[in-house]
Amino acid sequence: MFQERIQKLHDFLSKQELDAVLITSPKHVYYLTGFFTDPHERFLGLIIPAEGEPSLIVPALDREAAASASSVQNIFTHTDIQNPYEVLKQTLPAGLKQLGIEKSHMTVERYEAMGEVVGASRYVDVEEPLREMRLIKSADEVDRMKHAIQLVEDSLRETLKKVKPGVTETELVAELEFQMKRLGADGPSFTSMVLAGEKSALPHGKPGSRQVQAGEVLLFDIGVEANGYVSDITRTFAVGEISEQLREIYETVLAANEAAIAQVRPGVTFAHLDQTARDVIAAKGYGEYFMHRLGHGLGMDVHEYPSVHGQNQETLRPGMVFTIEPGIYVPGVGGVRIEDNVLVTETGVEVMTQFPKQLTVIG
Repeated sequence: MFQERIQKLHDFLSKQELDAVLITSPKHVYYLTGFFTDPHERFLGLIIPAEGEPSLIVPALDREAAASASSVQNIFTHTDIQNPYEVLKQTLPAGLKQLGIEKSHMTVERYEAMGEVVGASRYVDVEEPLREMRLIKSADEVDRMKHAIQLVEDSLRETLKKVKPGVTETELVAELEFQMKRLGADGPSFTSMVLAGEKSALPHGKPGSRQVQAGEVLLFDIGVEANGYVSDITRTFAVGEISEQLREIYETVLAANEAAIAQVRPGVTFAHLDQTARDVIAAKGYGEYFMHRLGHGLGMDVHEYPSVHGQNQETLRPGMVFTIEPGIYVPGVGGVRIEDNVLVTETGVEVMTQFPKQLTVIG
């Protein structure tokens, strides 16, 4: 698997007539070698030369872990008092002039420090082939994502047992993240969001000391990371009996979610999915309260390519994974969002999230 991925970068390297490619993003190093570390401020780099075998440069303290996990056999290290770019120069082809790099990951500071030592005359962005590879998930990647989904859904199921009037948003976040770790996740894939009452009308609200009360909605937007892949699910619940307006909002969002999912199949555009959900919400008079895109790509990162919005005319292909998450947010009343993780199949769609979506009363 790792050889195939590196070969695809080799193909790009040949077309661009590059001497080598340098990968510095920890997640892309993991994607291409099987080894993951967070180097913090230290240098991490995978070198794929036009001729010869790849090399991996890691901080000295990561040597043993890299040797155990990485598919790349040539491993070089640097200590905290060494210039890592001198080590990099030794691993790059002699006389290197053209180098592929991840421009979105390379800081100006690192670019200048590397340039002083490496001396390439041309730098080419390698984000496009990496993005294209990550866009279509393998069976192994899908399995890992399904595992991450199961973990977050089980965490939510356990946490709902703690919901009652008087419990705070942060207490529920603490319970969620305890359950995530207890069940085997590496941790949350983003800042866990639990919003009660009028705060649920904030699409990116921050959990705080707000207490859950009867007669309102409670929104959970949560995900976990496990084995390098993530999940991202949103469910909204009624705490006791809620108003007819909130029920209407909920049923409208659910209808938009299901209508968009029903349209997922190869050949359909992302713009069509977004418009399908938007039309359902607008027909009920809530169009102005759905102010974000329908969804986003999902994989090693919780937000990755593609973006599911009304201007994206790219067509769906088998193996793509993304979210479908329509919402309605009425200030002073409350908000509802229902988010699923979906996989495009050869004939249609597989909804990987399984947590029930019908309006559920808790507390």
